[in-house]
Amino acid sequence: MTTILVTGGIGSGKSEVCRYLSAEGYSVYDCDSRCKSLYDTVPGLKSRIEKELKVPFDKLQSLFGDAEAIRRLEGMVFPYLLEDIDRWKGSVNADRCFIESATAMDKSEFDGVYDEVWLVEADYHKRLERNPKVAQRSHLQHFDASKATRIIRNDGTLDELHKSIENIL
Repeated sequence: MTTILVTGGIGSGKSEVCRYLSAEGYSVYDCDSRCKSLYDTVPGLKSRIEKELKVPFDKLQSLFGDAEAIRRLEGMVFPYLLEDIDRWKGSVNADRCFIESATAMDKSEFDGVYDEVWLVEADYHKRLERNPKVAQRSHLQHFDASKATRIIRNDGTLDELHKSIENIL
């Protein structure tokens, strides 16, 4: 089975790519939503995070500018996430599956988890239209296009994006 990482900056359209793939019957693993689920299902994870990072769990967003705190948070969460991905992949019976993540491409912990990278890109102003948080977070996200198997431009309409995906598939 080929595992394809769908990645890109905030507002680029990676979630829309994955919604389309899911609607077409492909198995898609959403790292953000699964991670949020793990916070609620892994016993003691939330309290460990609060204790080690010295911040209430509902204030984790405040850490986005602190690279060291993010690294420590990822160190606590990624082992559970990778285990969950492995379990999920074991349940998929298909030639291809997809993992949506904004960060996995640049995290060595994810090396070997995926076989290909689809990088979704869009103009900064288009991304800002889609999500106002782009202004706050885009400087934290950097994507090495040379690591991408495919680059999907998403500056147009949904129909144009869907046609691009169909062509790739």
